[in-house]
Amino acid sequence: MVPFSFSGEEMRLVLGRAVFWPRENALLVADLHLEKASFFASRGQMLPPYDSRETLERLAVAIRETGARRVFALGDNFHDERGAGRLEPHAAGMLDALTRATDWVWIAGNHDGGDADGTCAAELAVGGLVLRHQALAGERRPELSGHFHPKLTVTSRGRRISRPCAVASERRLILPAFGALTGGMDAADPAIVTALQPAVTINALLPAGGKLVQYPLWRAAA
Repeated sequence: MVPFSFSGEEMRLVLGRAVFWPRENALLVADLHLEKASFFASRGQMLPPYDSRETLERLAVAIRETGARRVFALGDNFHDERGAGRLEPHAAGMLDALTRATDWVWIAGNHDGGDADGTCAAELAVGGLVLRHQALAGERRPELSGHFHPKLTVTSRGRRISRPCAVASERRLILPAFGALTGGMDAADPAIVTALQPAVTINALLPAGGKLVQYPLWRAAA
């Protein structure tokens, strides 16, 4: 886990894809996209059908490492409205065990549907922070969201390296996609920069060598 501060709150990056909030003893994840492979398989594009297992195994590791008692899943939890019904028995059992072991809240996203154990909400205000799927223009409260799947791509020693990352301005934080079968958007894409406004600076946040790297993406004109 790598510590960082957001809007006066102590946070931790976990596995490079999740955020742990110690004061609330809560793990925050976004864009699980469970059953994405089976969605594409139903349309003739065959993919290995293990993405949900891998995603849920990651979640189990993150919960175990942090000791989180609460989980906030910030939308696009299943890839489509029938995703929950397509979970094969092993993955369904994993999800059931995780939701029973924690106080689990599903925040609605634009892909979601179906039923799963836990509490469901369109958005939520917790400890002075707003949790929702997609950043809302005009929001004045500190906000955590997902939706954009930000990734940072850099060139090092002639090699292009791409990693999921969080992206933050002073009062907005966009989480990376947590799911095993999720693509990514360039962290400096204008859509992400716009979603994080108003801002003075915007940085990509990711762990490297056990430390936090803050990679500058945008700065307001002087």
